[in-house]
Amino acid sequence: MYSSVKECVKDILLMTFATGIVAASVFFFLVPSHAAVSSVSGLAIVLTNFVPLSMSQITGILNIVLLIIGFIFIGKEFGFKTVYTTILMPVFLGIFEKILPNNKSLTGDATLDVLCYVVTVSVGLSILFNDNASSGGLDIVAMLINKYLHIELGKAMTIAGICVALSSAAAYDTKIVILSLLGTYANGIVLDHFIFGHNIKRRVCIISEKQEIIREFILKELHSGATLYEATGAYDMIVRNELITILDKNEYRRLMNYIVETDPKAFVTVYTVSEMRYIPKK
Repeated sequence: MYSSVKECVKDILLMTFATGIVAASVFFFLVPSHAAVSSVSGLAIVLTNFVPLSMSQITGILNIVLLIIGFIFIGKEFGFKTVYTTILMPVFLGIFEKILPNNKSLTGDATLDVLCYVVTVSVGLSILFNDNASSGGLDIVAMLINKYLHIELGKAMTIAGICVALSSAAAYDTKIVILSLLGTYANGIVLDHFIFGHNIKRRVCIISEKQEIIREFILKELHSGATLYEATGAYDMIVRNELITILDKNEYRRLMNYIVETDPKAFVTVYTVSEMRYIPKK
């Protein structure tokens, strides 16, 4: 996976830094607002009203349970990065709870807290995403929905986020429920802006010795289409097949993680696609 120890250490430090940003945004902005915004930590905030455990402990338990479920029902996609960030998240939250046991709102207003959370968490998540990593949590739920209900990952993430937001109704008033729903919607928009831009997809071109199993993954696990083209190398004149597919941001992340695990030597080029159309026959 890594070509050198230095590269491995650099990657771990980057993931640690990004996860720290995500955890800080949850602790300093989401917790004081009581809003359950599209995350396992948001659900944990609600559950602290019914379970005699801290928010970090509940987050840790939920993350471990989701990891186990992911390994059972989804399989090998869960590499080192997903496991590392999923476990590290509650560790950071626990540290913050120990250092600042009487944490209060920095802004004095729940709405401003949610806005600050949306912006800061998007920074951390975008760093993780661009490193082909994941924060785990609801990502795993979305993958399960995608695999078994065949709903595209973007919509699956939205469904999971809305369910978490609605869970706040069990413990808080209507204002917090509405704030949770609006925060979930805003979080999706801001994440799109930070990572790709709204509705932008990626055209991924792959040349690999393990093309067949990558093709199977795209068709059966991502439930996406793909096209094969013959490509001739200008230097050696060897004919190879190029596999091309168009994916959204979550599918792209899953595919890149899979390729890194399956064939680190694969040649991959990626293009931004802002619009796709099917031209009907006249």
